[in-house]
Amino acid sequence: MSISVRNDLVLENLPLVGYLVSDLCSRATHLSREDLASVGAIALIQAADAFDPELGVPFGAYARRRIVGALADDMRSADWASRGTRRRIRELQGVRESLTASLGRAPSVDELAATLGVDRSSVASTLEDADRSVTSLDGGGEDTATLMDVLASHEISPEDALLVEERTHFLRHAVACLPERMAFIVTQIYFEDRSVKDIAAELGLTHSAVSQQRAEAMRLLRDGIESHYAAETVIDEVPQHSRVARRRRDDYLAALAARAVGGATRAAAVATEQVDAVVALGREAGAVASVAARRAGAAAAAARWQAEAVVAPVEKVLA
Repeated sequence: MSISVRNDLVLENLPLVGYLVSDLCSRATHLSREDLASVGAIALIQAADAFDPELGVPFGAYARRRIVGALADDMRSADWASRGTRRRIRELQGVRESLTASLGRAPSVDELAATLGVDRSSVASTLEDADRSVTSLDGGGEDTATLMDVLASHEISPEDALLVEERTHFLRHAVACLPERMAFIVTQIYFEDRSVKDIAAELGLTHSAVSQQRAEAMRLLRDGIESHYAAETVIDEVPQHSRVARRRRDDYLAALAARAVGGATRAAAVATEQVDAVVALGREAGAVASVAARRAGAAAAAARWQAEAVVAPVEKVLA
């Protein structure tokens, strides 16, 4: 067969591909029409290449069988279920329809299992497979929300990643500013995953002494974190959780402030404080403007009254 004859066969039967793809997509809406059309077109070209007119088979019937087979192979390769799973689903659906017709109600899982001769868990698993549906992540119309729009993302956002990095960075600074023994105990327990017993043996202390040092370090860390992320106007109001001397606590907070300055969350607290200050100034300016407006209104009224007092006698004389 010449290339021109083959091309003519392909062009004449190309609408057959569109018909078969449309029929298939009407029964399975999750399929991609463009992908199936490409598969069908390739199958049509391959059918034209392999067609032998001397066999007496019409090309349309031969091409139809080849296209349907190619579409089935493509869907089967992309199907999540194996042939065995699909066969079990068909068998289960047939038995369920028969029992529904004979019992006059929907059969139970135990009744389905007894009819099929399998255990209950197998029937339950097949029912779950039968209820599964496949949908496109980016399908839907212009005004329809797609599955991609409503799926929850488990990836951390850039904003959250920045906050986590900042807090981790600050926490390491806070631990480094602790007194030497406290910093060692916290580092070994929480960063090196060592037990209190091993640390006590290394330092020559009792288990309770190490635990007390760890607890006091946690309280100091809490003081440092709350003081760092508090707004400027409320830093003095942050309660003291640690039990060390006030001067020792202040020295720790000063050392921590020198090593960990700023940060996104700290900047947010400062920005909030600045916004509150601007709002307060705005309210004060509004109050001043209101008083000035009232005074200006009173002055304008007095001026009108004085003008009327002067004009009235003149109009009376002219009259």
